[in-house]
Amino acid sequence: MANHASTKKSIRKIKRRTAANGARMSRMRTYVKKVEQAIEAGDKEQAAIALRAAQPELARSANHGLIHSNTASRKISRLSSRIKSMNA
Repeated sequence: MANHASTKKSIRKIKRRTAANGARMSRMRTYVKKVEQAIEAGDKEQAAIALRAAQPELARSANHGLIHSNTASRKISRLSSRIKSMNA
């Protein structure tokens, strides 16, 4: 257990940040999952709509430092290429 006041405060801060980051990560994954489900269902139009909703969420996650910006770009790129390869 921490003995210093500053260390105790750090522990409290880490706990809050972990909860916030967990919520952000879950939110991001939900948006990505909606795109993947639309792709699996073969609904190109719905997948494109879901991707447009997921893009800012991925960018926001990168801005908050939750994921690397290149990771966000890669996910967007791979999802969009999967949608483009679908037959209308």
